[in-house]
Amino acid sequence: MVGAPPPPHPPPPPPGGGPHVYAQLATDFGIKDATTFVVLSASPPLLTATWALMRESLLAGRASRTGKELVAAGVSLANRCPFCATAHAVLLHATGDHRLAETVLRGDEPEDPGDRRLLAWGKDMSRPQPFPGHEADEYVGTALAFHFINRVVSSLLSEQMLPGGVEKYRLVRSTAGRSLAATVRRELRPGTSLPLLGTSGEAPPWAAQGPVGTAYGALRSAAYQGAGLLSDEDAAFVRESVAGWDGVTPLPLAARLPERKDRPGARLALLAARAPYRITDEDVAAWRVPPFTDHCLVHLIAFGAICAVERVEALLRTATEERA
Repeated sequence: MVGAPPPPHPPPPPPGGGPHVYAQLATDFGIKDATTFVVLSASPPLLTATWALMRESLLAGRASRTGKELVAAGVSLANRCPFCATAHAVLLHATGDHRLAETVLRGDEPEDPGDRRLLAWGKDMSRPQPFPGHEADEYVGTALAFHFINRVVSSLLSEQMLPGGVEKYRLVRSTAGRSLAATVRRELRPGTSLPLLGTSGEAPPWAAQGPVGTAYGALRSAAYQGAGLLSDEDAAFVRESVAGWDGVTPLPLAARLPERKDRPGARLALLAARAPYRITDEDVAAWRVPPFTDHCLVHLIAFGAICAVERVEALLRTATEERA
């Protein structure tokens, strides 16, 4: 951004919206004021779209909730997001499969071949899809939702899911899961999050006719507003870096990053896409100076995150076409 005029900000957050999201979150997810979503509260369009994609893919629909939690856990493990990996272990406890929950969190292979395939597909979506075609929107939507959420969480939250890190104890994880059992097992009507959306966008081919596709299009539109926080050169740099990524391999430690002093925005967005767990307080502080705000910060992180999500989606589409 050196020598460039100050970039335009994403539109300021509209009034309202947030309370309705949190009310639906508490009812349908079972967790009041979940930090995964509170961290996006500076941007209601991002908050509502992220919630809608997770709700319509992971929580609602007809596909197995256990199966979708396995996929989400695989994504979170591949992305090195211990917060989310632990959260999915808790939610697997909530489904009643306590042994599976702990097996996955330890990094071991599930005994059931179908469970192994789902977990492995979450870690690497270039593999053959281990679910029927009519459930693809829910499984693919779940995986892409957590490729986005993992990056937001790793960029903006600590690794601890609960105060004091008490989630490291199996009894705590199991007890937390049991407290959510009734909510997890309740059947939710698809589409009820869509009236909350503040943005809209084109639905992808894998979910063009359903609420998952609508939510995904809205999230992509909201997240891409963050590109305006970078110069054209820096935004193109982030996109090009992500375009050369295989969708799985972590960013090498020796990879050259934009200098924090000269291009802090490009550095933050690239790390959010390729290695969000490496973002430091110094990285954030170098960029988040006036006129930038928390609203801008979540949009910049979201831009990097959605670049990665779209790369994973493109690789999935290519792998599917090659096998057809």
